[in-house]
Amino acid sequence: MGERGKYSGAFKLEAIRLAGEPDPSVPKVARDLGMSDSSLYGWIRQEKEAGERAFPGKGKQHLTEEQAEIKRLRRELEIARQERDVLKKGGRLLRQGKVSVFEFIEAHRGEFYLQVMCRMLGVTRAGYFSWRGRPISKKKMADDRLGEEIKEIHGQSKGRYGVPRIHAELKARGFVCSRRRVARLMRELGLRGKSRRKYKVTTKAAPGRQAAPDLVARNFQIEKPNTVWAGDISYLPTKEGWLYLAVMMDLHSRRVVGWARGERLTTDLPLAALQMGVDRRQPPPGLIHHSDRGSQYSSHLYQQALEKRQILCSMGKKGDCFDNAVLESFFSTLKRELLLGQVFELRQEARTQVFEFIEAFYNRQRRHRALGFLSPLEFEQINQGVAA
Repeated sequence: MGERGKYSGAFKLEAIRLAGEPDPSVPKVARDLGMSDSSLYGWIRQEKEAGERAFPGKGKQHLTEEQAEIKRLRRELEIARQERDVLKKGGRLLRQGKVSVFEFIEAHRGEFYLQVMCRMLGVTRAGYFSWRGRPISKKKMADDRLGEEIKEIHGQSKGRYGVPRIHAELKARGFVCSRRRVARLMRELGLRGKSRRKYKVTTKAAPGRQAAPDLVARNFQIEKPNTVWAGDISYLPTKEGWLYLAVMMDLHSRRVVGWARGERLTTDLPLAALQMGVDRRQPPPGLIHHSDRGSQYSSHLYQQALEKRQILCSMGKKGDCFDNAVLESFFSTLKRELLLGQVFELRQEARTQVFEFIEAFYNRQRRHRALGFLSPLEFEQINQGVAA
């Protein structure tokens, strides 16, 4: 069975079926059957073109002159098509630097004739087979290992991390590599982080209410914890309607210390977030509470709660999102990385996902650019020894 031309049609079809299974590859099947993988690739092409009629039995088929001419013309037409497609597909990938010439040939052996690819890409068959016989380079092995780590980190972040944070996570795991290399490998793997969305105003100032002075003045670099907290409210779309989310953040570490979710945009929502933060952190008198001029924060009920806890009220200018930029950035991150461009089916699903994002991911794992790519919890533990 190992000699050329001695394989039956039934054998060829069985070999093709085996090569089409999920696990085996064409080279492995060919090796197991004691034949060349180029022969098996050829059979696969024949079967695609003519089905089981491609292998009626042993030996060569006896064709009339007319049939032979039709077969020759079909082959020439197929070669012309492949020449066009090799240049179109291979040229694009090679220009982008995603693969080498020989890597492209190896990946497309089942799609194009080997001689066509070698001719159109300017290499020899001998050069290709010589390349196949070489061991994998150390650089390629290192890239493969790094690529596996990148895929794992990207998956663990649920596709949220881009190049900067994946690079920071690799450094934390002991890998020495540049951002440029991480960016290249992510491109090759087809991975990318979530892109930013446009800003949209969601809170409105209460008419006739006296606004508090701006005690922060866009100075968001706070040296000590429980010195300046910032609050804001946003929303998440669900097919049942809006789910509103109020958060309270310690600007020292960017840690969310309090949060609350609700179906209605009332003062009770930010009050619950404030109460959670107070219960957790027990801030000293004189804590600055910074927010926008939204009606919930300027309401009598909310101002009364701040006075009772000896918290100083600070508010940014009307309609200026940059006066509370850290919270705007947080909500932008949450919507970009949590929604994934979709809408939750149920409010309860959104509630669960918000809890996981804030408590499990954002506070404890997500690497923050402003914190030297530490998570808020790591930053507090390193700088102040705050308990988890």
